[in-house]
Amino acid sequence: MRTALYAALACLASLVPLASCGPSAPPTTMKVTVGGKTFDCKLAVDTASREQGLGGVASLGPTEGMLFAFPDSEVRRFWMRRCIMDLDIAFIDPFGFVTAVHTMPKEELQRADETEEAYLARLKGYPSVYPAQFVLEVAPGTLAPLGVNRGSRAEFDREALKRLAK
Repeated sequence: MRTALYAALACLASLVPLASCGPSAPPTTMKVTVGGKTFDCKLAVDTASREQGLGGVASLGPTEGMLFAFPDSEVRRFWMRRCIMDLDIAFIDPFGFVTAVHTMPKEELQRADETEEAYLARLKGYPSVYPAQFVLEVAPGTLAPLGVNRGSRAEFDREALKRLAK
């Protein structure tokens, strides 16, 4: 009886190290350097987080932002859906080069008597101009003083982000 109990305990003890070596949770933030400045960005890598974006966020610190990742590179268009603050946006291609930069002013939120379709139709769209796989959003008035424009380089772990994008 004791031998069976010791064998069972030994077997369980051998499983403990394996449990702690399992896959770690995917990252929820990533550092992005553009124009010589590094931002700590929350990641938006799936449909739900990309749709939420920074909607409802009232302010960003000088080194805070959001980095969107898509599974593919294509011409993209962003708008200020549910956004209550202005934002700077930089579209970035799969190689880390900025394709377009915009400052997006907040717009009137959806009215109680307005359908979702009508609300989305009246929002101004901001295009990537060229195919982009990533999008960086930061506080308004941040990118221009850093000299960030089309052709600027953004440094971040693009390959890891490509693997996370759904």
